[in-house]
This record gives sequence, structure tokens and C-alpha cells, in this order.
Amino acid sequence: RIAERKFILRLIPSGILHDECVCVIGNGTVINPEAFNSELQELREMGIECEGRLFVSSRAHLILPYHNALDRVREERLGANSVGTTMRGIGPAYEDKAARTGIRAGDLLYPDLLRDKIRRNIEDANRELSSLGAAPLDVEATMDGFLDEALQLKPFIRDTSAFINKSVREDRTVLLEGAQGTMLDVDHGTYPFVTSSSATAGGAATGLGIPPKAITGALGIAKAYTTRVGG
Repeated sequence: RIAERKFILRLIPSGILHDECVCVIGNGTVINPEAFNSELQELREMGIECEGRLFVSSRAHLILPYHNALDRVREERLGANSVGTTMRGIGPAYEDKAARTGIRAGDLLYPDLLRDKIRRNIEDANRELSSLGAAPLDVEATMDGFLDEALQLKPFIRDTSAFINKSVREDRTVLLEGAQGTMLDVDHGTYPFVTSSSATAGGAATGLGIPPKAITGALGIAKAYTTRVGG
């Protein structure tokens, strides 16, 4: 909240609210293009322009509609044994990243090659959805709808690792903003009731593509009482 204005940002860094800041969404994230565009539009309606001040890593992975579908069907299938996911497709998107089949923001720069990759991934997801008793997705309609949203990211895509490292070398002030919390870290948290990425300060270096020695300090925040998604 700034003055009487309330901002809720889940993807775009909060530094965007300050005119002098340049913001980066790093390679360690997964991005839902529709959610990104929605936040962008909300900021514009409040008079905050992001062009030239917001960059998305070309290596950041994208959340596609089939990720959401798989997340929801798997969680429903587990019933009382469910992990408590937000069902936003985050886990399945990181699965694709680890399996080396994911769609990255940089792929949007090559739409002809991208369509074949997306089509193959949706077809693979449909096989799993069908095996779990869920309706498969319409391949072409799903792909077209996704690309309508995702291609709007193109003006923001760049090699953010090079940009941040250059800023560090020039001794500019760089503030890294994390999400989640230590006990949700995929390695050090309360596994399996965790998120799908590294949520500790140590994950900042790999999540942005900078050397660990570039991080000169870390500030941790503790809540007065314990909460987590899913209870």
C-alpha cells in the first residue's frame, strides 16, 4: 500500500511502483502470461508504465493451460492426501523444466518453432488427462489462446542475467526480492508440502544468473504466526 492506493503484485516486482527502479523477473521463475498481462494492465490503469523499466528473462519458463489442468486433476485425484497446491500450474511447469521439455520466454521470439513444441506438449498432457478420466484439451484452440496472451511478453524479454551482472559491475544498487519462505523450499522445506523451487536466499544466485559472491547481504522476514497455503 502506498498512501491510499493498494497494490497486489504476484509476478511483477514491487519496485515497479517506484519510477527510478528497473525491475527484472529472473530465470528461476515460472510465468503465467495471462496473469502477467493482467497485472500489467492494472498498473497501467493506475498510471504506472512498465515499458523500459521491466524485463523478463528469456530463460524464464512459462505456465501453459495444460499445466493448470494437470495440477487440478492430480490434486482432485489425491483427495484427502493432496499437497495443498494453489492449482496455478506451477508444479507441472517446473516438471517440464526439469524434463527439458518446457517452454521458455525466449521461445516466443521464434513462433514457427514454438508451435510445434507447444503442440507436442499439449498432446502429451492430453494423454495423462485422459488416463485420469479428465477431458483432453483442444490442441489448436489451447495453443492459439495461449499465444494470444504470451506474445504480449515479447517487448519485455531480454538476457536479464547479463543486465544484472553489468549492473553489479557498475556498482549499482541491486535488490533481490524473493517469494514464499524457507519452509516451502523444495530442498529444505517440509517436503512434500513445499513449492517447486528454491525459496531460500541461496536460490537467488541461480534464480537470477549471478555469482553467489555478488550477494552481500540477506534480510529475512518472519511472520508473527505460522500460515501456509492449503492449511
